[in-house]
Amino acid sequence: MNILMRVFLLSVLSISIISCGAEATKDAESTSESETRYPSDVLPSVDQWGILLGNGESRRDLKDFEHKDYFYTANDGTEWVVYKAPNGGITSPNSHNTRTELGQKERWTPEIGGKLTGTLKVMHVSTSGDARVAASYSVVVGQIHSGDGHENEPLKIYYKKFPGHTKGSVFWNYEINTEGDNSGRWDFSTAVWGHDMSVIGTAPDTYPAAPEDGIELGEEFSYEVNVYEGMMYLTFKSEGHETKTFTKNLLASEYVSKSDIPQQILTLYSVIGRDGTEKANAYEGEAQFFKQGAYNQTNGRAPETNMVWSTGAATFDGDVNQQYANGSYTEVWFRASSVGPGTAPTQE
Repeated sequence: MNILMRVFLLSVLSISIISCGAEATKDAESTSESETRYPSDVLPSVDQWGILLGNGESRRDLKDFEHKDYFYTANDGTEWVVYKAPNGGITSPNSHNTRTELGQKERWTPEIGGKLTGTLKVMHVSTSGDARVAASYSVVVGQIHSGDGHENEPLKIYYKKFPGHTKGSVFWNYEINTEGDNSGRWDFSTAVWGHDMSVIGTAPDTYPAAPEDGIELGEEFSYEVNVYEGMMYLTFKSEGHETKTFTKNLLASEYVSKSDIPQQILTLYSVIGRDGTEKANAYEGEAQFFKQGAYNQTNGRAPETNMVWSTGAATFDGDVNQQYANGSYTEVWFRASSVGPGTAPTQE
């Protein structure tokens, strides 16, 4: 073999090696870029939670777990955990509403206390429903749930936006721990930004005025729920909005007699005949736990069955793909969350 031929072959070999090396580097970069990021990679507190998905599946171990229809990650420059739930799906035994929602494993009483934080943005709420029904077009993004007694909910944090409105409302509800028969239970609703839950339409597709100080879809806000020595301290923050704080006693009721029932309740719940009173010691001694995610409050039940909670929304016979394609779902993104013991409130 002459010298020119050897030089040629060596050149070809060198190019081949360089090319293979470049391809290997490219493949490695591609693999790195496509590496799955799980919700447990984004939220460090995930080991303290189980989850119920919108298809009825429940899991207690969330390490390296995702479900592309309900619970996964997204990245828009920031990493988020996505919770998605259709209007119609398999629900928990005591609810008519579909959820993709974390449930805290630990239990605590109001006297012992606990703390939950979340930073989130609501990306979508159902675009179908009945405007006369208070629960329409809304999603619960955080809860305290009782595990004893009536298993009522001393706290539910909502986001709600009527179709056609640019801004929605954030509000929180307190459900009474009913004295005696739980059929008389009701929620008192307090506005954070925008309206409270009692602001409804006058016809199925006639909406109230849009809130001036509301929160848009995709606009970030945060909440802190701190229960300490029987008191619940709530803090809500969002850039460009006034920070709001609230306090509620979970050991002593404001609603022990008929005369204590607020006008909001008499107006909103009169059509379904709920006018119960609360135990004097409210939730004292009952085991509680936090929930967080997307608890869709819009369902397909006929409004005539319950004009507060049965929203008459489109569910496409439970077909998830059809619901996602036609706006019959809710979607909430969290970028931060923590759960732990309650702490003494900061003195202002």
